[in-house]
Amino acid sequence: MTTPPRSRAQRRHDTEHRLGHDIDVWVASASADGTPHLVPLSFDWDGEVLLAATPAESPTGRNLTATRTARLALGHTRDVAMLDGHVEVLAIDALPPHLGDRFAARTGFDPRSLTTRYCWFRITPHRIRAWREENELTGRELMRDGHWLV
Repeated sequence: MTTPPRSRAQRRHDTEHRLGHDIDVWVASASADGTPHLVPLSFDWDGEVLLAATPAESPTGRNLTATRTARLALGHTRDVAMLDGHVEVLAIDALPPHLGDRFAARTGFDPRSLTTRYCWFRITPHRIRAWREENELTGRELMRDGHWLV
């Protein structure tokens, strides 16, 4: 038996809670020729932008750099938040130190200390959808064109 659908306001609250408390997110990207790639990455959320890091020459690093778009998924299949975002790529030393420190403290991972060349990827959501079961498919869009709808 499914539970009653949440209001859109509750879904936004739940999504913002996940963004503020989860540590890892699934990141889907595609190469210029359309080859898909999916990996989990640690992230930090500042209320507007999600910050992640991965090696510059990894498939994800190359894809995000080339296309400047990503799809992210938080949660599991029966409680998911999907974010589509625009990607800004920063050299590992281009991020203000306090933001790198915040990322490292939150995730337990500091890419600045590694010998492999990493980049920061700042992902700004332009669309967010969240749902649990079929009864939440209606009203699942919470953000469109970078603006919360609720």
